[in-house]
Formats: sequence, structure tokens, C-alpha cells
Amino acid sequence: MSQAKTPEPLISPTTATAQVTEGRFKRVLGVPSLVLFGLVYMVPLTVFTTYGIVTEITGGRVPLAYVITLVAMVFTARSYARMSVAFPYAGSAYVYTQRSFGGAVGFLAGWALLLDYLFLPMINYLVLGLYLGDSFPSVPQWVWVVLAIVLVTVLNIVGIVSVARANFVIIAMQTIFIVVFVAMAFAAAGGNGADLLAPFAGDGTVDGLTPLFAGAAILCLSFLGFDSVSTLAEEAKDSTRTVPRAIMITTLSAGVVFVLLSYTAQIGFPSNEFESADTASIDVVAAVGGQLLSVLFIAGYVAGATGSALTSQASVARILFAMGRDGVLPRALFGRLSRRFGTPVPAILVVSAISLLAIVFDLTLLSEMISFGALIAFSAVNLSVIKHFFIDRRQRSGVAVLRNLVLPLIGFGLTMWLWTSLSGRTFIVGLSWLVVGVLMLAIITRGFRRPTPMLDLKE
Repeated sequence: MSQAKTPEPLISPTTATAQVTEGRFKRVLGVPSLVLFGLVYMVPLTVFTTYGIVTEITGGRVPLAYVITLVAMVFTARSYARMSVAFPYAGSAYVYTQRSFGGAVGFLAGWALLLDYLFLPMINYLVLGLYLGDSFPSVPQWVWVVLAIVLVTVLNIVGIVSVARANFVIIAMQTIFIVVFVAMAFAAAGGNGADLLAPFAGDGTVDGLTPLFAGAAILCLSFLGFDSVSTLAEEAKDSTRTVPRAIMITTLSAGVVFVLLSYTAQIGFPSNEFESADTASIDVVAAVGGQLLSVLFIAGYVAGATGSALTSQASVARILFAMGRDGVLPRALFGRLSRRFGTPVPAILVVSAISLLAIVFDLTLLSEMISFGALIAFSAVNLSVIKHFFIDRRQRSGVAVLRNLVLPLIGFGLTMWLWTSLSGRTFIVGLSWLVVGVLMLAIITRGFRRPTPMLDLKE
């Protein structure tokens, strides 16, 4: 009788440490730095990106649409906070899903998440090129894109402390604009006798809840980024305490800022008649504060786009590092940290090279791809809470049912609802990306005959 073949062992921590990394992350970030990282990633001024479109869709009820979106995002943010305590490692949704559902499902969740993380830096570089190209027409747009990529890459290679320090400057610039804009908008509202309840009641052009939900689905893009805080778990001090707190503070703070800014914009410029819905923010800012405020707005917006590129590149590099460390991506390239800087330099350089596609890519296509990937990841994390805490750990007594089943199930339902609101074009591109992921998984596992590599994540 033949002896049963011993299954191949998974990667051991010792082997992984020797072969995968040349260093380790430095734990230097506290709650304030983590929150700033998340807020910079989300860009407080992003409210102006879709302001005109959502104003027309909701009939002047943008703040109310933001409230709906915030409620939906709080449930998912809570699930990220729970999972960041269970698995305090770099990798975000990829790690959470992998440890809850196994290597194959984790790989596909991470692969979907890459749509969000890989293309968000591109959008920021593209926006930078558009704004600076318009302000300095003698300089080609692609020059600004390349310069921004070089600057962001250098800061990320030097280390997360440099990113955190830059975040203070970027948030400060946006905060100055927000304070000035709010003050001038309320002054303008007093002068034109604006109805202070109109941003919630609407202007009468569109009624009902359906337009509000349609607007809320679009505004989901504004919240893509609170999960980026979880990718810094291995660089946070006392990560099981600081990371969950930072995730919730970031989500709630951003939501309050979005509601405040959209409300202020609508009382300062109580109209949905724009030169173009895509550039409605220019009309609003010019009406509220004239040329001086417009210049301050462009400066703050460019700073915000730079900061978002900085933080999003840092996040995706750590996702790639986590997947490389596990062996599901080439370990020699992605699974290494620089001994000198303590950062995943090869992964950062790969992201920078991919970001050069911002020169040729379309903004709408990038936005659609980001939404598809992010909402899949959000859904997977909500389900991971149920699998890990409710099913595997059997935490089902009393209030645990609410925490480990009901709330994440609500989060899953809300994210799936937003996901189904995406366009048909999005599903074609997104599902094609997932098919490529399945093919890669088949190669890694040699036709699914071997287990997906997984790392025993220990510090």
C-alpha cells in the first residue's frame, strides 16, 4: 500500500523572514498621524470634484446625499476597525479576507483592491496635470504629471515619517481654504437672503428619495480612502488600539467636512445653473470669493491631489509588499524592504512606473475602475467580520450577535447596493480584471493543484 503523499508545507515564518524581507517596518505612527494620513488620502476638497453633477441629480440636496453615504460608510469602517484588531498587519482587505476565507479568496479580494489602490494615484496625477496645465499653459500637461510622480516617489522611499510630515502641510493648506470659504459663503448667504434649509429640502427641481440615493452612490467615491489607514498597521504604535480609532475618526471627520462644505457651497451659491457640471466648483468659488479665493482654491486642490497621490502610493506599495511577502506575487521583487529606509522600495517604484499611464488614461475610466475594486473589497471585509468573529470564533452571545453579525451584514448590504449602482462599462472592465486575477491564481497554484501560498503573520 502506497504511503500518502505529505502535503507541501506553507511558508514558515523563519523562511519568510530570511527570504522575503531585508528589514522591518518602523512603528512610529500614532493616532493623529494615522488620521492625517487617512484625511489626506481622501482629500477634503474632493467634495468639489462631483459637486455640480450631484447637485443636478439630487435637486440641490448634496449635503443630505452625503449624510446617506456617510451612514453607509460608517458600517464598513467599523468592520475594518474590527478586522484591524484581529489581524494588525499591512495588507488591508487582502489580509483580512485571506485569514478569514483562505488564500484563494484572499488573493482575489486583494486583486480587486488593487483596482482601487493602483489607479487612485493615477487620478491624482491626472488632476494635477489638468489644473497646473490650465494655470501654466506654456508647460505641457505631461511634464507636471512626471514631476509629481518623481516627487511623490522620493518622499515614499525616504519613509513614512516624511509622508506624515508632508501630510501636516497639505492638510494645513486645505484647512486655510475651508475656513476662508466657509466664512465668505455665509457672508454671501446673508447678503443674498439664502434659505438656510434649502440644502436639505432641495430647490424643487427634483423630488423623491431615488435621486438622493443615486447621488449618494456617486459620493461613495469621496470616502474611498478610510481603509488606507489599515495598511499602516505594521507602522503604527500599539496598532490594535490606534488603527481602529484612527479608521473611525477619519471616516466621521471626513463625513462632517463633506457635509459642511457642500452645505456651505449651496447656501453661498444657491443655484444649479453652471457653465459645466464637471467644473461647477469654479463657478461656486468665484461667486463666493472672486479671483483671490479661486487662486487659493486651486492651490489647495493641487496640494490635496499631491497629498492623496502621496498616501495612495504608500498604501498600494504596502498591499503589494504583503502579497509579495506571502508569495502570491514575485517575492524577490515585491516582498522586500529596504534596510536603509525600512520601506518597500521595489513595490514603490513599480507603482510609480504604472502611474505614468496617467498621461494617456481617461479620468472617467479610472474612476469607474476604482469604484468597482473598492466596493468589492468593502463587501469582503464586512463578510470577513462575520466569518472570523461569528462563525470561527463563535462570539454569538448577547450583544455579540449585533456586533459580529447584524452590523457587518448591514454594511455588506449597503456596499452591494452601491456596487450595483455602477455602470455596465464598469462591470465589463472590472470583471475582466478579476478574470486576469483568476488566471494568475491558476498559475501560482499550478492549475489549482497546490494551495495558495500564505504567510504565518507574526512580528
